[in-house]
Amino acid sequence: MGCAQSKGIQQNIRSGDGTRKDNNRRIKGKRDSDEIAINPGMYVRKKEGKIGESYIKIRKLGSGAYGEVLLCREKQGSCAEKAIKVIKKSQFDKYAYSENSHKRTLNEEKMYEDIYNEISLLKSLDHPNIIKLYDVFEDKKYFYLVTEFYEGGELFEQIINRHKFDECDAANIMKQILSGICYLHTHNIVHRDIKPENILLETKNSLLNIKIVDFGLSSFFSKHDKLRDRLGTAYYIAPEVLKKKYNEKCDVWSCGVIMYILLCGYPPFGGQNDQDIIKKVERGKYFFDFNDWRNISEEAKDLIKLMLTYDYNKRLTAKEALNSKWIKKYADIINKNDQNTLYGALTNMKKFEGNQKLAQAALLFIGSKLTTIEERKELTDIFKKLDKNGDGQLDKKELIEGYNILRNFRNDFGELKNVEEEVDNILKEVDFDKNGYIEYSEFISVCMDKQILFSEERLRGAFNLFDTDKSGKITKDELANLFGLTSISEKMWNDVLEEADKNQDNMIDFEEFVSMMHKICDNKSS
Repeated sequence: MGCAQSKGIQQNIRSGDGTRKDNNRRIKGKRDSDEIAINPGMYVRKKEGKIGESYIKIRKLGSGAYGEVLLCREKQGSCAEKAIKVIKKSQFDKYAYSENSHKRTLNEEKMYEDIYNEISLLKSLDHPNIIKLYDVFEDKKYFYLVTEFYEGGELFEQIINRHKFDECDAANIMKQILSGICYLHTHNIVHRDIKPENILLETKNSLLNIKIVDFGLSSFFSKHDKLRDRLGTAYYIAPEVLKKKYNEKCDVWSCGVIMYILLCGYPPFGGQNDQDIIKKVERGKYFFDFNDWRNISEEAKDLIKLMLTYDYNKRLTAKEALNSKWIKKYADIINKNDQNTLYGALTNMKKFEGNQKLAQAALLFIGSKLTTIEERKELTDIFKKLDKNGDGQLDKKELIEGYNILRNFRNDFGELKNVEEEVDNILKEVDFDKNGYIEYSEFISVCMDKQILFSEERLRGAFNLFDTDKSGKITKDELANLFGLTSISEKMWNDVLEEADKNQDNMIDFEEFVSMMHKICDNKSS
């Protein structure tokens, strides 16, 4: 939730069409009741009631043209702290109803389209370096976006305090930013306002877990169409954006500007005011001053040149930047200190048996929405190190490499006759949305210690997610409602009942639910 206002550039929100462009992710429209995509976005829905009934305001974190960001605490459950982005409806064009109609005007429709576009974007994202959305509220004056709270503050503040970073720190920061951008671009999303104010540190005094935030200017894009909106922030905006003809590589330019600043302490395109800065961006000329850059590696300067290539058709992609020599040379890799966490993660994935949709959905809800930053810390680090290509997903090749790395560390891990077969089995069980990859939240949910994950409070929270009428029983209609379906097929419901319904009343109570949850993680021997 970057709170600093952008300088000198039009700040209108522009929305895309609200759908994903690839076949592996969420797609709008009707789905067959046996083809359920289980992902963290399914739990984010507009909540009923006033936000004050669920959260207590602690203090204001920041403000901008859209409204403000508040630090709040949950009234019930874990009483966890959350950041709430409060979006003023009055910031948009004024709208009015015609005297003879109660239908919304075009301006009002556009306002709702813009906000729901940002919500749609945030719901669909599942990456360790991208902000996590929890809840959405709306009243007559405001929209409220409830997100995870990151106490470390903005990267911008770190730049001010440190002036500049050594290459190892800079590389670890850039690896995380580029990983998030690579993930966005892979899923046809362009951020369009990447800057240090929109990069938050998860915890104080640590650069190892950062988050890309503020998707108010983001949009879905098509490979075949150019973007036309002139928006962004003066220091970081790409020259082609000023010409109103660009693609997703405008984010790569912004990353190049950030990397330049991290290594020398000042921007490549400076000026006394926004007008001066924009003129320099339009020319695209910058320099590596000898006194400031003489101790910086050639690999670093080469990467900056490639990211700040003026012709965006010749500019490298986020994926290419992420796999550059400089990032690989200076950023962290899996080492011997990681072996216990890696061993536990692979062992838990081997033990997991998750064919039951209700159990999968409940486990993913607990792992993605009810765990704390501290509880996820070690597994998040391992996930990012396993994710060699940085796309925010673990594929078969990366999992096999994880096994081979661990075998080099531990003599007691044992010899697997067929590592590929083992990994295929893991993908079959752990890949909840069946897209061929293990996503971040899938990894966390399956790999975390179940003694931590399956506390009674968390199991009760997951049960209550399904038990919407608070009857103490999960019904067929309630399950269909969570999955966004008009009905659940008889086969699927019978499969659920077979696993969980011990008293055969065609419903699932809390004790049956708990028994089912433990079963999916204990069926297989390690």
